[in-house]
Amino acid sequence: MFDLLPWRKRYGKDLNGFKNEMDNLFDRFFDLDRPFSQQFVKGAYWAPRVNVSESEKEITVHAELPGCKVADIDVVLEGRLLTIKGKKKYEKEEKEKTFLRVERAEGAFSRMLEMPTDVDQQDVRATYKKGVLKLVLKKTAPSDSQKNEIKTS
Repeated sequence: MFDLLPWRKRYGKDLNGFKNEMDNLFDRFFDLDRPFSQQFVKGAYWAPRVNVSESEKEITVHAELPGCKVADIDVVLEGRLLTIKGKKKYEKEEKEKTFLRVERAEGAFSRMLEMPTDVDQQDVRATYKKGVLKLVLKKTAPSDSQKNEIKTS
């Protein structure tokens, strides 16, 4: 009975599933924040993970930056574009040991996030505690736009 079904209906779902699995494989392989990919890409670029939440009056950004020093982190806000960049240095304390596996990321990083609404450029509160950078950005009213009524005659 299955011989009467068109080829697309019989095998289409299997091919889509295979395509999705291959996409996931490549996504996992090239996600440079994961240890698997760092074994193959030397000097790997990494990017901190972020959470962005919004309330009525402000936008809060949490960025995971474990091992970074405050002096090595820069935060720039231009319009709606927030950029978090810096360097994470790996301190090699043990000189006599041969490492069998190194999973800690190091090097320069940069994350650019577009805010969903206008924010006050001067009112940005930043705190860094236990490897997490917290940024609180106060929302501003949309630019002064004026609604004009259309008159009909």
